[in-house]
Amino acid sequence: MNRVIVSTIFISCIILTACKKKQPPVNPEVPVNLMTLQAKHVLYYDKYPATTAALSQVNLLPQITGAITGIFFKEGSHVTKGQKLYEIDERIYQNNYDAAIANLKVAQGNLVQSQQDADRYEYLNKYNAVAKQLYDHAVITLLNSKNAVKAAEQSVKTAKTNLNYAIVTAPFDGTIGFSMVKLGDVVNPGATILNTISTDNPMAVDFIINEKNLPFFEKLQHNKQQPVDSLFTILMPDNSLYQHTGKISVIDRAVDAQTGSIRVRLVFSNPELYLRVGMSCVVRVHNQESGPQLVLPGKAVVEQMGEYFVFVAKDSVIKISPDSLKKNPKAKSDTSGKPKLVVVQKKVQVGQTIGPDQIIKSGINAGDRIVVDGVQQLHDGSQITTANKVGPSGGGKKGQ
Repeated sequence: MNRVIVSTIFISCIILTACKKKQPPVNPEVPVNLMTLQAKHVLYYDKYPATTAALSQVNLLPQITGAITGIFFKEGSHVTKGQKLYEIDERIYQNNYDAAIANLKVAQGNLVQSQQDADRYEYLNKYNAVAKQLYDHAVITLLNSKNAVKAAEQSVKTAKTNLNYAIVTAPFDGTIGFSMVKLGDVVNPGATILNTISTDNPMAVDFIINEKNLPFFEKLQHNKQQPVDSLFTILMPDNSLYQHTGKISVIDRAVDAQTGSIRVRLVFSNPELYLRVGMSCVVRVHNQESGPQLVLPGKAVVEQMGEYFVFVAKDSVIKISPDSLKKNPKAKSDTSGKPKLVVVQKKVQVGQTIGPDQIIKSGINAGDRIVVDGVQQLHDGSQITTANKVGPSGGGKKGQ
């Protein structure tokens, strides 16, 4: 029993002695890295997801019924206006055309006969040598013969049109797709799509912008003398830069009330036919900012509730309170009256992101010393040091 009491007293003494040990002083200075902000000229692009589109695109539809008897193009190739593409069995339509021609000739013959009879009866009528009724009938017959000729001529035109519809030609220069019919397939007007053809040079590129940017693009559209040659460029699906530059063609008529966005169409030359309808690409709009701009590493910018802040280092004199001086007399010789670095949190307006860097529109000035490392451990008024007693941690704007 005595041994247990002695052991308990011994352990308690050890714990009491450990508690009385002096804790190491906490270093209030946060190690950081600083940079002096300088204005410089930067090149950047506003980027928008985009899709290529044809300026004109149509589905080729047959105008007559019949079997496909000929296909005269290579699928996916470039075709020219008026080029023969499909042939529909024309035998019935050729026969109808020949019959219409024959009927026209009969009508023309009847007209000649009616004209001769009318002339003869008109002459006899002058001398009262023929009954008035016969003369009137001759005039009416002549009029009917003339109308019959006109009707026969219209029949010939209709038969000729149907015969021409047996040959399907390209309505404009463009690229033709896969054929939807094969040789021998029977097609019907308005029900069968033969193929699709779309213009390929130039090519349209459509993208969506926020309505807030609409005045900027309207200004670019009306500015015929663009100061930058590469104002509009596109990145191909493989991230390569397309060699031709574009220009604004159309801004849509209305803003989408639900999304607050509007479509803009650019036009690009496409002589090599590298651009195809429906491709995904990225439109790059060359920045129009003039003069040097303030650029910071993105990790130096802190985002809080949709607002952006940076920490600016300032020199400050730290005063020691009398109570602290009584507890630590050495503090007077170490710190009192000496300048210390502290940080001031400043709200900034951010601009374009350029890789790992961020353009700052306002809130700070050239020459300010900005904390670029260790921002996560800071708050407004924190003491800092650049001695890097402990390696500064990263941090900054979300997504960096």
